[in-house]
Amino acid sequence: MPPRAARRSLLAHAIARNIGLVLVIFLLVFSIFLYGLIYGLTEGRLPGGFELTSTVNNTMPLVLAAMAQTLVVLTRGLDLSVGGVVDLANALGAISLGATPARMALASAFILLAGAGLGLVNGILVAYGRLQPILVTLATLSIYQGLAIRILPQPGGAVPEGYTALLTNPSVPAALLYVVLLGLFWTAFRRSQAGIAIIAIGNDEGAAAANGINPLRAKLLAYTLSGFFAAAAGLFLVATATAGDATTGNGYTLTSIVAVVLGGVSLFGGRGSAIGAMLGAFVTTMIVNILFFAHIDPLYQSFYEGAFLVIAVVLAEGLGRFVRKRR
Repeated sequence: MPPRAARRSLLAHAIARNIGLVLVIFLLVFSIFLYGLIYGLTEGRLPGGFELTSTVNNTMPLVLAAMAQTLVVLTRGLDLSVGGVVDLANALGAISLGATPARMALASAFILLAGAGLGLVNGILVAYGRLQPILVTLATLSIYQGLAIRILPQPGGAVPEGYTALLTNPSVPAALLYVVLLGLFWTAFRRSQAGIAIIAIGNDEGAAAANGINPLRAKLLAYTLSGFFAAAAGLFLVATATAGDATTGNGYTLTSIVAVVLGGVSLFGGRGSAIGAMLGAFVTTMIVNILFFAHIDPLYQSFYEGAFLVIAVVLAEGLGRFVRKRR
């Protein structure tokens, strides 16, 4: 094969393998362009630093929730309790984050460990109880939401300014650093034995077990990490709002699944990238921004948001299957 043809073949193969990531990058670029266009037409200027910072800060909880959801989806499961863990972490953060750095660090560590423990409960029920992930996590979603409302019956609490500045600085888009760190974490984790095991059991659990992988341990790890990252999403949410609300995390269950699908992660397990899901989270936020600045009636925003997301997901899945068939 001529060198140029060989390079084209390698490029086509690389695109086919990462079609989900390619598509979500295209969707993100297109949504940013459309947002800038509509913002310019309605506001008479292009978005600036304030808009960038607000978008990044508002997306960070969903980025972390999408990371949490991805880890479970790769095992051919689904974590419906993500929103409940976000709620619980939000409520705990609102009442426990103190004014001193030591208090903030201890409270954050406790909340993250509590989230990991809640995820571990899901993992035990799914892996060792051999129960369906949807049924288990739907039940624990209700339990975790109930605990959150018990801890914080009404919106309130307070978050120190220093904590907000550390996680979601309102002046500069410093939270992008956390996005980069999450991307680096995923890159390293994907190549580790634990990451390979999680993806392997999603592809074929029996074959993975035959090759020395412990499916039960891999599922436990996936659900535990899911709880950890969902709790981190709750901390970023309470830092952005500077107060707590035990119900604000409810929507993250559905939107995390949307971000995962937009990011090219297969709901049948074993294929996809958390980086794609993170980009899918930004696409989801951009859709909300576009509808807001297009002055869509709030009564119909949910309709248009859902319709846009359904079209995007169908196109992504259809194009992905088309490209993979032509390999």
